[in-house]
Amino acid sequence: MESYFGTSTQRIKEFREKLLAVTPAVCTERAVLTTKAYQEHEMDQVVLKRAYMVKEILENMSIFIEPETLIVGNQAKENRFAPIFPEYAMDWVIEELDEFDKRNGDRFLISEVNKKILRDIYPYWKGRTLQDKGYAAFPDEAKVIYDLGIIRNEGNITSGDAHLAVDYQTVLQKGLRSYRQRTQEKLDALDYAEFEDMKAGYFYRAILIVIDAVETFAHRYARLAKEQAKTAGAQRKQELEQIAQICERVPMEPARTFQEALQSVWFIHLILQIESNGHSLSFGRFDQYCFPYYEKSIRDGMKPEEAEELLENLWLKTLTINKIRSWGHTRFAAGSPMYQNITIGGQTVDGEDAVNPLTWAVLRSVARTHLPQPNMTVRYFSKMSPEFMDACIECIRLGFGMPAFNNDEIIIPSLMDKGVSKEDAYNYSAIGCVEVGVPGRWGYRCTGMSYLNFPKTLMTALNDGVDVNTGKKICKGLGHFLDMERFEDVMKAWDYTARQLIHTGVILDNCADMVVEQEVPDILCSALVDDCIERGKHLKEGGAHYDIISQLQVGVANLGDSLAALKKCVYEEEQLTRKELWDALMNDFADEDGKRIRRILMLAPKYGNDNDYVDDLVKRGYETYLDEIKKYKNTRYGRGPIGGTYYAGTSSVAANVPQGAGTCATPDGRHFGEPLAEGCSPSHAVDLSGPTSVFKSVSKLETSQIFGGVLLNQKVTPAILTRAEDRQKLDLLIRTFFDVLKGWHVQYNVVSRETLLDAQKHPDKYPDLIVRVAGYSAFFHVLSPQTQNDIIARTEQQF
Repeated sequence: MESYFGTSTQRIKEFREKLLAVTPAVCTERAVLTTKAYQEHEMDQVVLKRAYMVKEILENMSIFIEPETLIVGNQAKENRFAPIFPEYAMDWVIEELDEFDKRNGDRFLISEVNKKILRDIYPYWKGRTLQDKGYAAFPDEAKVIYDLGIIRNEGNITSGDAHLAVDYQTVLQKGLRSYRQRTQEKLDALDYAEFEDMKAGYFYRAILIVIDAVETFAHRYARLAKEQAKTAGAQRKQELEQIAQICERVPMEPARTFQEALQSVWFIHLILQIESNGHSLSFGRFDQYCFPYYEKSIRDGMKPEEAEELLENLWLKTLTINKIRSWGHTRFAAGSPMYQNITIGGQTVDGEDAVNPLTWAVLRSVARTHLPQPNMTVRYFSKMSPEFMDACIECIRLGFGMPAFNNDEIIIPSLMDKGVSKEDAYNYSAIGCVEVGVPGRWGYRCTGMSYLNFPKTLMTALNDGVDVNTGKKICKGLGHFLDMERFEDVMKAWDYTARQLIHTGVILDNCADMVVEQEVPDILCSALVDDCIERGKHLKEGGAHYDIISQLQVGVANLGDSLAALKKCVYEEEQLTRKELWDALMNDFADEDGKRIRRILMLAPKYGNDNDYVDDLVKRGYETYLDEIKKYKNTRYGRGPIGGTYYAGTSSVAANVPQGAGTCATPDGRHFGEPLAEGCSPSHAVDLSGPTSVFKSVSKLETSQIFGGVLLNQKVTPAILTRAEDRQKLDLLIRTFFDVLKGWHVQYNVVSRETLLDAQKHPDKYPDLIVRVAGYSAFFHVLSPQTQNDIIARTEQQF
């Protein structure tokens, strides 16, 4: 397959080896500079304080230029080091300082010097962080549910913006200088006697401060490149002089060449992740907005292989971005993912194939670098050429989980149904995992709000509104399972309980959004999303053109399988009494009778086998959520954007593992503590009727309404795709799923169980083994044993 995609240059190979040899560590530089800025500007309006913080960081942080690179810009003091963002959270940082390098997954080194630095600044931040204020804002009854893990949204009170793609196209076409001019004009036209104008004035001043800081940042690299050129060899001297010239222009001025375009995109992408610790910051439709610069440079004499070397350089720089999370949050996002999605392919607004020479170059370069970042998504549509689909399948064969496919045939109509214009709908891109948004037009977090544990919700419903694990009353109930004489009583209890917890989830979201808006508005990110400058509002105030969000639902398959087992085994065939089943659940099927009961439950119909009996129950159970969530608005509703509402989503990242760890045994036969099913995928090892049946089961969901992403993981062995005829079968299978069944998404792990088991035992033999965890890929060796086991247990499909 190396011959199919070609090989990287020696420069890229050496750079890649250096980056993969790095053991991630904690960087305290940003924390120190942030603390200084906050202390000096404590009395300023929060948007100004944030702007001065960005200025302090960009003007004073350490910068360097790697000897192999043609694209410059670093997030931390060393590549792949993780900055600390103290304004978001510090309690967990201090509590876990001595554990960072002892974790059983996502380990980070930290020196004693850096531990002392963080402990020294901690007193200033105590009680001032987003997490402090977010948790304090939760009503008491919501705190109980949050603490029990039935609903989790820790990431929303410890993280900033992202789950979006900014308007890279306009930055390339006009440069940040045009944003500066437009902002100044808006500022000059304000009347401070008008309250909204006064508020907008602070925002506009903040934008100007940040744009100036970005210019200073780029010019620092220009000066460094010139300095390094003085002592460099002839070829490197020429490269460094060119880097200096580029950094003196972009991102302030319009890009003129492909290298200028990539450097401009990288500066923006990088600085957004210095400004905020939000993740899922995505590149949008990269092959569309960068193509004019690629085409011009090729026309002007750049060789295609030179352009692809620049692309590979960019992907390596993307890998340098890192983030350390609390251990509790890490278990929901195993593998240190940043979800930096790049979208290629799809169609134009006229319905024609949008694949161009840059699309092919991106696919080849991502295949050659073979990294977990960027997270590559291909937009599928019915006219996708056989040649491009073949190339995508060859890339899948490489075994690093890319590309994932999102389906234009369902996503574009769904976007338009929600009020998105035709032109914008046809320009959508994947954001983070599988969720979608319109680049440069979509607001804060298209998805990733609170996580609702469906199986734990069901068990609470069966226990009269009481949490089974702790005995705490968390909501009103309709009675206990032992008294539910009909299956319809179970469904009524599910419906009643789920609606209460959905309501609580929105309360938690509102609290998180409120404090995020008040405490950590992100200035550059807002400036680069329409229509924030026009409205004089940052993203969290409703500045975006569109603003629709989703919560995430975990354990969808477990819910359906549990309902099917209850219906068949207890109520229809009466193989078990209600007391027998309940006692077995409370005992985790521990004794001989419990094992017998579990065997009966496991024989009940399972989702993923195209069995209407269980598939209809999955759909019916999910319809409660779809119906209830329509009633709610997000905190930006009525403040400007189109939408301001909610939709559903199954892009649950790695949350199925920790949420399963806190969930008791369930009627589907799952033991206490075992992972839940991830995304909308079937539970492990029960989808035994082949991939077509899985596709048919998934397609019965209301996919057009589950707009936060219908995440489907599939796993096959490398041997399955060795023959051309088998690859053709996969092509036809995907096309049928998307064209006929209107599936939303699919992605593949191409790795054998034997390889994964050996990699667990001998991680040093597999430093380059990458697996698809959920809507993202990660190096297998950095995952915790629990997450590794979850991936190993997935069903290996046969064609």
